[in-house]
Amino acid sequence: MTSIVKKTVFAGALAFTATGAFAQENLTGETSSPGNSPHVNMVHLADVLSRAGIADVQVQEGQTATNSIVNVAEGKSDIVTAPTILHFLLENGRGPFSSIGEDGAALAENVQAIAPYNAGAYGLFAPVSTGIQSYQDLAGRTVWNGPPRGAALTVGRQTILLGSGGFKDGEDYNGYQTNWGQLPTALVDGSAEAFMVPITSPSDRVVTALAAGDINIVSFPKDIWESDAMRKFLSAPGNAPVVVPGDQLGYGPDQGVNLISEDGIFRSPGVPFATLVRAGLDADLVKAMTAEYIATLEELKTRAPYGGTVNFDVVDRVSTGFCGGLTLKYHPGAIAAWEEAGYEIPDCAE
Repeated sequence: MTSIVKKTVFAGALAFTATGAFAQENLTGETSSPGNSPHVNMVHLADVLSRAGIADVQVQEGQTATNSIVNVAEGKSDIVTAPTILHFLLENGRGPFSSIGEDGAALAENVQAIAPYNAGAYGLFAPVSTGIQSYQDLAGRTVWNGPPRGAALTVGRQTILLGSGGFKDGEDYNGYQTNWGQLPTALVDGSAEAFMVPITSPSDRVVTALAAGDINIVSFPKDIWESDAMRKFLSAPGNAPVVVPGDQLGYGPDQGVNLISEDGIFRSPGVPFATLVRAGLDADLVKAMTAEYIATLEELKTRAPYGGTVNFDVVDRVSTGFCGGLTLKYHPGAIAAWEEAGYEIPDCAE
């Protein structure tokens, strides 16, 4: 369900408006449903811009990112959150944008980034009761691997294919799909034996699944992770590596979460996201917006338990998945703000 939020209070209900300071600009934004890093990012940005008197941001939450990136490209929205793979797909008229075709290239040029981060990693996890402790154990099992269509399902299938050494949906395991809104129910009702879904550290999804019993989180096999095929996969548009020591996953020793890994480290492909703006947005305004965002990064990290693990303050090429086959660039105003704050934006993303 779509909701329009107007003043931010981060303790349950969410909204955005200027409280006190006069806001110089009125902007529109779109983001996902609550409970993940894109939503937290947009909530924070709208809140601090309002407090600083830079802008009022009217945010629509619960939006589909494939629609949001087109809306910002067409100038219907000013700021949106989306996985970076969507820029690549839009530019090339592929996947959910196949009906747009060659017109996608011109639209993609109208989209630029102000802040990268990730939505966690495509993590394999399963109830301990299933006995699943490896990708190979998925043989013949029912695995929730995404919504019925879109980039998430594609990457979920690819991750299992690589991690298992070749397992295919419908042949070696039974893929089970529902929309995102039905996922919380699937996590506890026994309809799936394992889950391949983006998870943060810690993850609300894992915590929800704990209601049905202890959980195993399965790291990507180390030998496959270090292979040439995996390096090629991780450098493709829309992918990036996530490597988290087990003691930083965010679960207590008695919480019922077990990491299955050869060396106590969780590895899995990440889900690079970015907060995006229309390219025509005034450079001075974008610089002020980005500068305020950077100045309040420590506050942003405290807004969610996983805030310190999703790279809100990381702009290097490998961690963000920029460059290579991804032509997405930063807005000039954002580049100026990051560089004045002492960060180095990759030349290929400018």
